[in-house]
Amino acid sequence: MQAAGQIPLMTATPAAPGAPDQMAVPVAGSQMTRQARRLYVGNIPFGVTEDAMMEFFNNQMRVAGLAQAPGDPILAVQINLDKNFAFLEFRSVDETSQALAFDGINFMNQSLKIRRPSDYKPLPGASDQPAVHLPGVVSTVVADSQHKIFIGGLPNYLNEDQVKELLVSFGPLRAFNLVKDSATGLSKGYAFAEYADYTVTDQAIAGLNGMQLADKKLIVQRASVGAKNNPHGAMMAPVTLQVPGLLQAAGSGPATSVLCLMNMITVDELKDDEEYEDILEDVKDECSKLGKLVSLEIPRPRPGVPDGEGIGKIYVEFASHIDCQKAANALSGRKFSNRVVVTSFYDPEAYHHRRFQ
Repeated sequence: MQAAGQIPLMTATPAAPGAPDQMAVPVAGSQMTRQARRLYVGNIPFGVTEDAMMEFFNNQMRVAGLAQAPGDPILAVQINLDKNFAFLEFRSVDETSQALAFDGINFMNQSLKIRRPSDYKPLPGASDQPAVHLPGVVSTVVADSQHKIFIGGLPNYLNEDQVKELLVSFGPLRAFNLVKDSATGLSKGYAFAEYADYTVTDQAIAGLNGMQLADKKLIVQRASVGAKNNPHGAMMAPVTLQVPGLLQAAGSGPATSVLCLMNMITVDELKDDEEYEDILEDVKDECSKLGKLVSLEIPRPRPGVPDGEGIGKIYVEFASHIDCQKAANALSGRKFSNRVVVTSFYDPEAYHHRRFQ
């Protein structure tokens, strides 16, 4: 079977007396409409059978109210096990178009990709977009519109679920696509998305644009319009955005008397004497409110010292591990200059010997 997905031609058979007239929906078996009645299904579960796929999609069509007549909307399924995809053949052109709404649906713990076949040629007047959005189904195709947003500056190690987790903090998604390198399958560091509720789009852009994630700063804007970055601010209240696998838990590791603050400062800020002093004072004032502060170290770049030796981190020593734990709970997940603060406990002996890492 080629990528176009040839399925043996289905021909209509007369319905038995009293049986539902499946041919009431035009036009099963018509050679003229075959190209418009097939859909490609990618990322199918390993070992799935044609019968299982047919039962699943016929059931979903009925449950979603997309079946336009009694009987099964899908006439045939053909699976290519070697290349992990399948083709569905529907009884009508309209039902085929409606089934595009299932793009991104979860089947046996796999998110399916549903597309037109490569040999598809639209019929005159036919729609290539589903007329409905199914709740809970996030399409993998983000159609061009004023509601389409661009998310750039993503760390390459974030997977689709982690990026979606970041976005759904503002509302459910209608469509999402993390762009990947076709050769390696790795993220290219940007994505497109559309919210199910268009009214939250501006709120999401304002909340995410300019946010610092690891060593990257997010660029979030309408794909066709653009938006301005949020202004930088001082340390703010904790944010609710939590990306699984990215942010450490508050005070990661067993509690000690030394807290390491990460993702708060940049090397350029450390090189500027005035900015360095401002950061030092801000951190000292904030941490003094959370416990008895003993000492504070912010390593700065200097000739002969590699950037990796604590550069970009802040080390805070408290009088007790209890105060340190309280500070970790209070600071983890807060924002400082638009960056989400990450905390971890640090070895006091290494700190006292100035072994920063």
